[in-house]
Amino acid sequence: MPRLLYTLLAPLLCSLLPPATGFAAQTVLQRPMDLDTGTGVLHGTLLLPGGEGPAPVALLVAGSGPTDRNGNNPMGGRNDSLKKLAELLARNGIASLRFDKRGIAASHDAGPEERQLSLDGYVDDAVAWARQLRADPRFSRLILIGHSEGALIASLAAPRTEAAALVVIAGSGRPFDQLLVEQLRQRLPPPLLARSAAILAALRNGQTVDEVPPPLMVLFRPSVQPYLISLLAHDPVEAFAAVKVPALILQGSHDIQVGVADAEALKAAKPDAELAVIGGMNHILRITPAGIQEQLGSYNAAELPLARELGQHLLAFIAALPSSPPPGGR
Repeated sequence: MPRLLYTLLAPLLCSLLPPATGFAAQTVLQRPMDLDTGTGVLHGTLLLPGGEGPAPVALLVAGSGPTDRNGNNPMGGRNDSLKKLAELLARNGIASLRFDKRGIAASHDAGPEERQLSLDGYVDDAVAWARQLRADPRFSRLILIGHSEGALIASLAAPRTEAAALVVIAGSGRPFDQLLVEQLRQRLPPPLLARSAAILAALRNGQTVDEVPPPLMVLFRPSVQPYLISLLAHDPVEAFAAVKVPALILQGSHDIQVGVADAEALKAAKPDAELAVIGGMNHILRITPAGIQEQLGSYNAAELPLARELGQHLLAFIAALPSSPPPGGR
């Protein structure tokens, strides 16, 4: 995508309604959508803008743990971040599919045993969803959009699809163990932090750990260790560098889970990617104060709007994409 075109479009998107992207706003239809993987059925929500002709479609990939299709996590409250993102896209003529990952929410029965889940399985599922969307005559260009851990899943899926572009939002630029140790550093006493680092080192080597201190069980319980081993096998920077289609990195300056340095590491790995750092935006895409305590309420406040600049950059990027995607998502 020409950098000049993106640069010119972004400032023009000063208002999300009405759209200023070249896509016509239409009545939005919501439909359920399922994916039979052969090992279970996954469930999602399709938002369809009205209008004539095929519409661009975005596949939204949620973050880690039990985060559902709407961006909500039972341990963190209801913020509807991905639901609001899908609605924003639909109001601007872009269809979207957001889904519950295997083992999560409505897709629970497709992966009821936690120890059977893996990051690679999630990537396979994202690829299957992408192929289903690409085969649907209602849609034109496919854009993969991953949030948090979903950014890694989308990055790994992109080269296996006919995606026209990739968008990573609040994605890590470090392996999971490095990111987690940093997050735990301010929350755990030194002995538990050291034990966490030792457990992660074993998992990185493909070894499960039987003895987990009770305070760390929520992070390293035996049933989740196979998933962590699969996650640690992938470096987000390497995955992002392998993506050949146009890419956009969106990162908030007040994100307490992933930092601007992570976004800059992704940018360095793929210099032709666009990078937008959104001032004041936190991990769930809201404008908040910088402090952890001041942000906590936003994680359970679905009524808060998304950061306006997030939508401006995202819509400008999609509007500037070539009309026809390269074959094979490469």
